[in-house]
Amino acid sequence: MSFSRKVKEELVSQTGNGRHCLIAEFAAIFALTGKIRKDRYGDIYLEIRTENLTVARKSYILIGYAFCVKADIRVQNHNIRASTNYCLIIKGNRDVLMVLKAIKVIDDTGKLWGAYDKVHQLLVQNTCCKRAYLRGAFLVAGSITNPQKAYHLEIATASEEYARSLQKLMQSFSMDAKIVLRKKYFVLYIKEGTQIVDFLNVIEAHIALMDFENVRILKEVRNSVNRQVNCETANINKTVTAAAKQIEDIQYLQEHMGFSQLADGLKEIAELRLEYPDSSLVELGKMLSKPIGKSGVNHRLRKISEFAEQLREKNGFVAAK
Repeated sequence: MSFSRKVKEELVSQTGNGRHCLIAEFAAIFALTGKIRKDRYGDIYLEIRTENLTVARKSYILIGYAFCVKADIRVQNHNIRASTNYCLIIKGNRDVLMVLKAIKVIDDTGKLWGAYDKVHQLLVQNTCCKRAYLRGAFLVAGSITNPQKAYHLEIATASEEYARSLQKLMQSFSMDAKIVLRKKYFVLYIKEGTQIVDFLNVIEAHIALMDFENVRILKEVRNSVNRQVNCETANINKTVTAAAKQIEDIQYLQEHMGFSQLADGLKEIAELRLEYPDSSLVELGKMLSKPIGKSGVNHRLRKISEFAEQLREKNGFVAAK
């Protein structure tokens, strides 16, 4: 089962705190999947059509809980290759008008309020209703990538205005969702892990949130360890390279002029470096007759390297890079 499906399965059992939340969630589902139709007798009815069984189940629950109406269910599958369509029908003039008024498609006089694929502000006045509306929108048109692969959550709609309305709702919860046009859809998306966690919390998918957080924490710990290991490896490589160059310079001096012309401090550190090629600068400093710190050892070895470079130039050699 995909991570998206797990989230949506969890959302089926989440019904909000009151009737106003049920209506807000149903309004989002109807805005994305619903139609107002007329039968052959001219009577209007409401239709919700979806290929997602989860959406069909949740719609049926919301219709019953919010409006005390029983919807007719039709399952259509014309051939083996075609997807199964689930169709919920609300009939009866009284029930249809009650639902349309509740989701703010028509006003109390029966006049059309506006396009029903918009977020009507009267539906989302309360914070809990905003949560419910976003839950319904995600249930129908949302998807979330498995966090083990990537952080990506999106809601795809056919209307730019509707996408911007959802974006505004998300902004009210301090989520910075972006909108991009993909083919014929306006896609509202989030790619930041912490904000996806916030969204799951907003729509009250708490089990999915914990699963997502567990994966995210493990990935962050793994990345932190990898960064530390890479840093330590780089430091080791740097130290080994520096030590090899120091030994090369010391051996060149030893072969071409000996150590007799070096000051006692330089001579001692040169001999120690040859004797202990794998020791760190700190360890070398402690071995000296008069111990010194890391910076002091580094200074002496740098002086030796300068003498070696000068000698190479005098002898007509180019220093190794």
